[in-house]
Amino acid sequence: MGRRTPGSETTPDATPAPSSGPAREPTPRRAPRRRVLTDLQPHVKEGRYRLGRHAVRHAASEGFTERDVVATILHGRELVRYLEDERLLVLGWIPASRDVKVPLHVVLEFAKPRFVDVVTAFIPRDPHRAPSRARLAEVLRYDRHEPDVERTGGSGNR
Repeated sequence: MGRRTPGSETTPDATPAPSSGPAREPTPRRAPRRRVLTDLQPHVKEGRYRLGRHAVRHAASEGFTERDVVATILHGRELVRYLEDERLLVLGWIPASRDVKVPLHVVLEFAKPRFVDVVTAFIPRDPHRAPSRARLAEVLRYDRHEPDVERTGGSGNR
């Protein structure tokens, strides 16, 4: 049977495979970027962002638009930076009427250097309380705690 040496593998017939060079040390994990909301706003202004599927699903079910999400990013305030995930939670407000504003949370991912991913957006129950990483992960999963709503049109809805 063939002998294994560092940097070589044994082939099925038990003869050592040629080495591809000296053994490489594992590359250290890249430190997370430290970016703030003002770093990301120019990308959004220039249209270099992508709305995630989860954000679109919440927008459709909760009644806000892409314009509301963009306005939150451009005019909102940063609540929390999740550095391990390279994400940022932003709080903004949607004008429901002249006197009433509804809070909107937007989660941005800034792993790409010149692009922003809008991971999700949702109307929070408590707007000034930032969710923990565990709660955020729960929100990002398919919202099974909320019942599916089936819309049917009747003859009086024309």
